[in-house]
Amino acid sequence: MDWLQALILGIIQGLTEFLPISSSGHLIIGKELLGLEVTGNIAFETMVHCATVLSTITILRKEIVTLFLKLFKLQWNPETQYIGMIFLSMIPVMIVGLFFKKTVENLFGEGLALVGAMLLVTALLLLLSSLHGRRYRLRITSCELQEPHTANLTPQTSHRKPIGWGSAFLMGMAQAVAVLPGLSRSGATIATGLLAGVKKEEVAKFSFLMVLIPILGETVLSAMKGDFSAAVSGIPTSSLIIGFFAAYLSGCLACKFMIELIKRTNLLWFALYCCIAGIIALIYALC
Repeated sequence: MDWLQALILGIIQGLTEFLPISSSGHLIIGKELLGLEVTGNIAFETMVHCATVLSTITILRKEIVTLFLKLFKLQWNPETQYIGMIFLSMIPVMIVGLFFKKTVENLFGEGLALVGAMLLVTALLLLLSSLHGRRYRLRITSCELQEPHTANLTPQTSHRKPIGWGSAFLMGMAQAVAVLPGLSRSGATIATGLLAGVKKEEVAKFSFLMVLIPILGETVLSAMKGDFSAAVSGIPTSSLIIGFFAAYLSGCLACKFMIELIKRTNLLWFALYCCIAGIIALIYALC
C-alpha cells in the first residue's frame, strides 16, 4: 500500500464512518478497486478506525467533558446513568473481541461477496426502522385527530423515549454483530435504537459514543503487540500515518455534519444506497 492508496482509503473511512453505510465494507471495496489484496490483516482498518474515534472525541468534546465532570461528582445523576448505559452497551462487543477476534479477522479476507451480502442486511435494517418510524408517526397523528383536546396535555405521547438500559443493551448487541465486514455498525445500532422507540437524535449521538472505548482499547492492544509494524502488517509506517491523518481530518468534517444529517434525513435513502452497493458488490464478486 503506497501513500496515495492510504490517503484515499483514509478519506473513505472518515467520510463513511458516520453514515449508516459500513465504513469497513467501503474499505474492502476501496481496496478491491485500488487493486490491493484483501487479507485478514486488519492493521490499517484498526488504525483508521482509531482516527475516526479521535475525530468523534474532537467534535463531541464538550459533551464528553460534561459527562466525565458529572461522573466524578460520585452521584447517581442522569449523566452517570448515561455513562453506565454506554459501558453496558460495550459488553457484547468486548465478548466478541475477547473470544472471537481471530474469526472476525478472517472474515475480512472473504472479499466482496460477504460485504455485498452484509450491505443488503444493512439496507433491510434501515428499511425496517424507517417503516417502524413511519407507522409510529401515523399512530400518533391518528390519536391526535381522534382526541385533539389531549394533544397539548400529554406531549410525551407524541415523542419517542430517551435512551434506556434495555435499548442501550440492544444497541450493544447490534454493535457486536456489526463486526461483520459490510454490516454497518452505525446503521445497525441506529436502526436497533429506532426500532426500540428511542429518539432519533439521541440514537445517533449514543451510537457514536458507544464505540469510543472498544476501538481505542483495540488500538492500544494492537500497538502493544506490534501489529502496526511494517514487518507484521506488511504496510509501510508512512502509509499508516497518512491513512490515520486522512481519516482523522475527513472524520472531523464528516462528524460535524453527519449527526444533523442523520437526524433530518430519511434513512430510506441510506437503505437504497446500501441495497445498490450490495448488489453491485455481489455481481462484481461473482463475475
